[in-house]
Order: sequence, then C-alpha cells, then structure tokens
Amino acid sequence: VVKEKNRMGECPVWEERENALVYVDINSQKVCRWSPLTNEVQSVSVDARVGSVALRQCGGYVITLGTRFAFLDWDTQVVTTILEVEQDKPNNRFNDGKVDPKGRFFAGTMAEETAPGVRARQQGALYTLFPDHSVIKQLDQVDISNGLDWSLDHRTFFHIDSLAYAVHAFSYDVHTGLIACPRVLYRLEKEEQMPDGMCIDAEGKLWVACIDAGRVIRIDPETGKRIQTVRLPASRITSCCFGGKDYSEMYVTSAYDGLDEAALAKEPHAGEIFKITGLGVKGIPQNFYAA
Repeated sequence: VVKEKNRMGECPVWEERENALVYVDINSQKVCRWSPLTNEVQSVSVDARVGSVALRQCGGYVITLGTRFAFLDWDTQVVTTILEVEQDKPNNRFNDGKVDPKGRFFAGTMAEETAPGVRARQQGALYTLFPDHSVIKQLDQVDISNGLDWSLDHRTFFHIDSLAYAVHAFSYDVHTGLIACPRVLYRLEKEEQMPDGMCIDAEGKLWVACIDAGRVIRIDPETGKRIQTVRLPASRITSCCFGGKDYSEMYVTSAYDGLDEAALAKEPHAGEIFKITGLGVKGIPQNFYAA
C-alpha cells in the first residue's frame, strides 16, 4: 500500500485521530505518516537514526533517536530531547519501542554493526520512560532489543531480543511498570530466521515479523505454539501493527538495506509497506504516552 521505499521501515503505529499510519525509516533518519485516503506520505527528517515512534496524549509523538528519548511536534517539525542514555556507548542506538497500558514508553537499545554481520554482543538494554520523564533500566545485556507488547489482561510483558531467536514473556506489574521472571515463550524455527517487531491481536495472540524470512507468524502465548504464517513479497519484514477503521487490517513494514543488487532485482517490493486483510481477527488501539 505504501510504494515509497524505506531503507529500514519500522515501528508502524495506527493513529486513529489522523486516520493514518505512522512509522519510521531508521536508516533514512525519518519519521513518516501515510494517509490511506490521499495515499500521500509526509515525513520529518531528524538528526540521528530513529528507532521508534509512539503517540502522545497531548498530540504529536514521542520518539527515540540515537540514544535519546524525545518529543516530535509534527506541525512545527521541532524535536525536543527529554533525556539521553548510554552516553558511554557511542556505537549504540535505540531500536523498537511501544507505550504500555498506563502511558509509559518502553524502548530498548542495541549496538550498531561495525562491519556487515559484526556487532558487539550484549551491549543493549531496555528502558522505561515514565510520564514524569524519569527513566529506569528494565533489562541489561540485551543484544538487539526489539518487538514488545502486553497481554490483554496487562499481567504479561512480551519482548524480543533478536539474537536470542526467541520471544520472551515476563510477569508485568501494571501499577509500577516493572517486569520480572523472564521465560522463553517461543523459539523461532530455522526457516523463520530472526524475530523483529511484534504486536498483539484482540484474541491475545502475538504476531511476530520475521526479518529475512519474508513472513509474519502468529503465536499463541498460552501454548507457545505457532498457529499461522503469512508470507509476504519481500524478505526483510521488520514489524507489524493493526489499523484501519476497525483495526481489522494489518500493516507490515519492510527494509531494502542489507540486500545486494541481485537480491533487489528479485525483490521489487523490498522496502515497501504491505496491508494484510481477511485475517479474521482484529487488533487493539495503540496506547498514548501520558505526557
């Protein structure tokens, strides 16, 4: 549905108040907004790689760029830094993020590659930005902090560390925002490659984007089993979210960075954004950062 190609499309968020899909192109350092009504993509350029975007209650967005949490005023294009983390790790950047049911923004970091396929291990972390702008570190020694979401009863937090090739579940205290007691929920099979972004549907099942495997998979958190696979016409599938007027459509982002010329020739849709319909299940609205 979005033909404008992204080097590293990520973190799709359906914004009901704008009837639009918001997302980032990490490597192009852009926050983008696509209107299905006009089919137009608007974008705001920022001064660092932008890992995630989420909705703000009072309008505009909360974003992570470089190793900073920041606000983005869409109308003025002004970026205001809230706080910087990991100033001792110049090779790190924020990656995926999402707002919890109480309006706190969870986002994690990762080490950038120093050469193709080469990165320092366990340099990342997972942070929570509270509505009062305070930040706590929830996890340490993460490789690539990635997809995240919460169970419908708000008692479980789901998180992906991509290089663990698994989805983890944590007990979650919705009152304090703290996570505890990690366990492996689902380990990806070889053909599913590496897990990336993730979202939950209205039946409480998880959808995981599989980068380099050209698919999203649906997992039942209660059984830890995969129950559905949807293949897409691009290999580097990065993330997914539900949207549209009744949240019955799934939007899926992809990337063309990391593909050589031969691969790009075989994948004319690499970097585009796809819409999956007819899944027979709906999503739930995104949470707003409460400040």
